[in-house]
Amino acid sequence: MTPAITLYAVLVFLHVLAIVIWVGGMFVMHTAVRPSAVQLLEPPQRLPLMTAILGRFFKWVAWAVLVTLATGVAMIALAGGIRPLHGSVYWMFGVGVVMMLIYGHIRFAPFPRLQRAVAAKDWPAAARNLDLIRVMVGVNLAFGVVTIMIATLGRAFF
Repeated sequence: MTPAITLYAVLVFLHVLAIVIWVGGMFVMHTAVRPSAVQLLEPPQRLPLMTAILGRFFKWVAWAVLVTLATGVAMIALAGGIRPLHGSVYWMFGVGVVMMLIYGHIRFAPFPRLQRAVAAKDWPAAARNLDLIRVMVGVNLAFGVVTIMIATLGRAFF
């Protein structure tokens, strides 16, 4: 194997690992953690717990976003730049950028409001912000599934 092929393989591994952490984490949060917390806990217990969980998760997502972007750009560069790429790569990159922007908005707008509301024990405001985060994570999860579909099926359909 040439060094370029080995580097490309490592980049693909890191890229997929970052996506698994990000999209898989959204899936678990959206389908298991939050519904269970809603079922079992009242707002004074649930909202601080969800805020703490999201704070930890968002730190991992920040790294996943950086790794995804860096490895994606590096793989494009190794493939010869932006011109000779298959159309699915453009779609993947575009949807990925939208996902990154949604994450950035969640992280720097409703999440700090959630944290402030929880600190103030303003449960209605905290619940509104957590619900907004839930909706936006649901949208991002759908985009994540679409991106995975493009990555795996793109060459067959584009």
